[in-house]
Amino acid sequence: MHRAWFVAAVTFVTIIGAAAFRSLPGLLIDPLHQEFGWSRGTIGAAVSINLALYGLTAPFAAALMDRFGIRRVVAVALTVIAVGSGLTVWMTAAWQLWLCWGLLVGLGSGSMALAFAATVTNRWFTERRGLVSGILTAASASGQLIFLPVLSWIVEHHSWRPAAVTVALAALAVVPFVWILLRDHPADIGVKPYGAGEFVPKPPPVTGAARRTLAVLSTAVRTGTFWLLAGTFAICGASTNGLVQTHFVPAEHDHGMPVTTAASLLAVIGVFDVAGTIASGWFTDRFEPRRLLAVYYALRGLSLLFLPMLLGPAVHPPMLFFIVFYGLDWVATVPPTLALCREQFGEDSAIVFGWVLASHQIGAALVAYLGGLARDVFGSYDLVWYASGSLCAAAALMSLMIRRAPAVVRPALA
Repeated sequence: MHRAWFVAAVTFVTIIGAAAFRSLPGLLIDPLHQEFGWSRGTIGAAVSINLALYGLTAPFAAALMDRFGIRRVVAVALTVIAVGSGLTVWMTAAWQLWLCWGLLVGLGSGSMALAFAATVTNRWFTERRGLVSGILTAASASGQLIFLPVLSWIVEHHSWRPAAVTVALAALAVVPFVWILLRDHPADIGVKPYGAGEFVPKPPPVTGAARRTLAVLSTAVRTGTFWLLAGTFAICGASTNGLVQTHFVPAEHDHGMPVTTAASLLAVIGVFDVAGTIASGWFTDRFEPRRLLAVYYALRGLSLLFLPMLLGPAVHPPMLFFIVFYGLDWVATVPPTLALCREQFGEDSAIVFGWVLASHQIGAALVAYLGGLARDVFGSYDLVWYASGSLCAAAALMSLMIRRAPAVVRPALA
């Protein structure tokens, strides 16, 4: 077996271990509201900071990986996540939640974002890139499947503080695993990338990571393709991380469902997310990515429009159908979006995808905050579900507008 598959396996396990921090925010809203009296909008603001930094850090993290190597960047990111999550157990004011969970965990998680998976895929594979990107994207959902039931049980039976400590320990546990087993480039061990016809020498470290990241952005924004990719991915983030991952559990709890049951449903979404994302990677290697995106967004929007009618105190067959249907589509958009970035922006595609991911997280951050605010104002999440479904319909149309010919992008500064 080619060594690239072992590197992909290490990356998969690393993302699973780091997924604990993504499982917790939706479980914290009600406990923090009850203990400190903070509004859902205030708590949602911390999640918004986290999600925004998760996205804005990603393009710089991709450039830093080119400068310092994947292992160093990922190890430091995991340590920052552990510190931020661990410090939350002593907080007494809302600004401390924004600092610890918003700033520190946001910065650390941004360096562990999908730009990590994109960098590994681009360096180690020339064939099966769609499949590998689908598998690595599914790792986050696998981590959600593992951690959500555990963390929800801890929150319900032992309060939220032990759950925050669990997240910190999970992040720290992965650090030695990354340092010992992960390799930065195939040339480090004298092998060719998977599917390559010839040996690819390791490029020298690229200095000026921040300058390069901004230079790539300055050229990418001159193309309509970038704005279409960024716009559709912003809607993707709004309808997944910002809405369902953050507000599904409290929305079901509003309708009388126990928190553990609602969290288990969210974890089941992760089960089908794994299958859907891997299948999407396989489809991306064989079908037109633009059409795949249009289908994915249209189906997601349709499912969200029906969700308000399905919420209730008990699990019933229509809700299970939504969980399966929505789960298959959760992050199926990532492999075709990655493929379009590679097709349009070539060697700078990992950094461009980092900026596209930034738009994803900005969309998620806005809805994480606005969803909590809407719940405070209207006493219900219904308006947010309907608005998100309509946005997904717009994203389907935008996907079909992405140009087929590669965009013309001038070389970025070294």
